[in-house]
Amino acid sequence: MKDLMNTASYHFDLPQELIAQTPAIPRDSCRMLCVNKDKTGDYQDKVFTDVLDMLKAGDVLVLNDSKVLPARLYGNKVTGAACEVLMLKQKEQDIWECLAKPGRKLRNGDIINFSDSCLSAEIMDTLENGNKIVKFHYTTQTLFEALDIVGKLPLPHYITKELEDGSLYQTEYAKILGSSAAPTAGLHFTHELMAKLEEKGVIIKYITLHVGLGTFRPVKVDNILQHEMHSEWFTIPQDTADEIKKAKEEGRRVISVGTTSTRTLESCYKFHGDIKACSMDTNIFIYPGYEFKAIDGLITNFHLPESTLIMLVSALAGYENCMAAYKHAVEQKYRFYSFGDAMIIL
Repeated sequence: MKDLMNTASYHFDLPQELIAQTPAIPRDSCRMLCVNKDKTGDYQDKVFTDVLDMLKAGDVLVLNDSKVLPARLYGNKVTGAACEVLMLKQKEQDIWECLAKPGRKLRNGDIINFSDSCLSAEIMDTLENGNKIVKFHYTTQTLFEALDIVGKLPLPHYITKELEDGSLYQTEYAKILGSSAAPTAGLHFTHELMAKLEEKGVIIKYITLHVGLGTFRPVKVDNILQHEMHSEWFTIPQDTADEIKKAKEEGRRVISVGTTSTRTLESCYKFHGDIKACSMDTNIFIYPGYEFKAIDGLITNFHLPESTLIMLVSALAGYENCMAAYKHAVEQKYRFYSFGDAMIIL
């Protein structure tokens, strides 16, 4: 029997060619694997638009409306040396925690100028993990305006082609700037599909969780209990909290879109003992043995081996069920990761 606290238990072999480099066009034409969390091996191969048949009137569908920042910046020190800055987390208004290259050669007080001269960065401090605390200076009215001019979307490392259309790495309902990576389960939804879901009686609500790059960080310890989980900020609006609470009281299903929405709702329940409007940081780590309190189902993508994301999916679907579903997905040549196909667990 597998030791579910052993990181190696969540390994699977993935052919390189199954890592999607571009999204499905149209978005909702991707494939979708349907997994019954109560019946191991009861899989159905469908397309994403079939979600219309999987969801029913009264279901509450919870989406993350965070928008990806054009947070990857290329510039030069005053000496002319090339530098790269990746914004990770806002600390104060114009002060951010960032990844910076070449890290060892960037010291406190160094200035990096970016193209078009509307944005520069000052290195304020270096953290124990090597990340930099950076203060941005800009000539535009806001920092975000400057980022729109000089920044690039920070695509995951496994996507090797630069996008001609950056909007493909944003959900169609993205609204609140702040993520370093897209909440990719939502990339499959179109406005037309969402309108049809609402016509059917599915209730769509939003939370905001700003996705950090820690979401891609592999678990590097043998025992998952020793893994240090990354922290991310989220907010749950009052109308979302009210609708979810009402659904739970009436026995209606709450289905999260993505692991980010799941972590948000489960974090809120864990902290407050209920779903309520709140804003806070979370470093919740969900793995097999976890008892879900807030959600009843999940729409997600296919995740990296030995990642905290596949551990979360294993907690909801059941470990054996999850790993067998991944084996099925590989055999059926589903597309994996951010631009890949979808899985729905009900």
